[in-house]
Amino acid sequence: MDHTETAIRVSKVSIAGNVALSFIKLAAGLLSRSGAMVSDAVHSLSDVISTFVVIVGVKLAGKDSDREHPYGHERMECVAAIVLAVILLITGIFIGYGGIKKMLTGGEALTVPGRLALAAAVLSIVVKELMFHYTRRAARQIDSPALMANAWHHRSDAMSSVGALIGIAGARMGLPMLDPLASVVICVFIGKAALDIFRDAMEKMVDHSCDEETETAIRQTAEAHEGVARVDLLRTRQFASRVYIEMEIAVDGTMPLAQAHAIAEAVHDDIESGFPSVKHITIHVNPA
Repeated sequence: MDHTETAIRVSKVSIAGNVALSFIKLAAGLLSRSGAMVSDAVHSLSDVISTFVVIVGVKLAGKDSDREHPYGHERMECVAAIVLAVILLITGIFIGYGGIKKMLTGGEALTVPGRLALAAAVLSIVVKELMFHYTRRAARQIDSPALMANAWHHRSDAMSSVGALIGIAGARMGLPMLDPLASVVICVFIGKAALDIFRDAMEKMVDHSCDEETETAIRQTAEAHEGVARVDLLRTRQFASRVYIEMEIAVDGTMPLAQAHAIAEAVHDDIESGFPSVKHITIHVNPA
């Protein structure tokens, strides 16, 4: 599965869905006089901007290695995720500020939203939850931090729509203060999502080893190969979504060099085919 093509295909679906949903929610919010729904529409519109950031990040990450970047450009996806987190946080702050400002005006400034806003909130929850699962599944398949960040952006939008639904319903039942209060709750959801995305991207920017289960599977793949007496050393390093491996294997010390080299090449090929996230392996051969 091509990493870049999959990410761009999913991103295009996200853009189309978010543009349509943004206009529906904005129209419903304005016609129904719901500040919470207008805030939710702005959140959906910010998803469009963030998805373009994902596309740029994925395209840059997919560039081939060059003299200045011998290990490739994979970390550009992490940079895209960090930019997305900042955009998300700024959006949340503006939405929360608007809700607080409207609550402080009090009295006549608070209006009761119409039924159209309720219907738009329900539609948004369903659509955004479906988009979350669709994007997250693709992100897991290609191990893309930027696409995963965008998936959680969809989930934060679904949660903000839940807040909008509660606020609108409460306002229609005689508590108009709940509508702008929902905007503040939406701000909290967005802020948490932004911090989670930022923390995950920063962790991927710092090299660390694969999990123990993956390293065990890599070791077993090498040891199961004919001619390999044992694995003397295994080091893994995650570079954004890709993995680099340093390995030392032991073979019969009386074996001809060409035969020992062929075994190392076979182990190399088996690991790369069995673990798609592996980008490069260095194998050193020791005499058993």
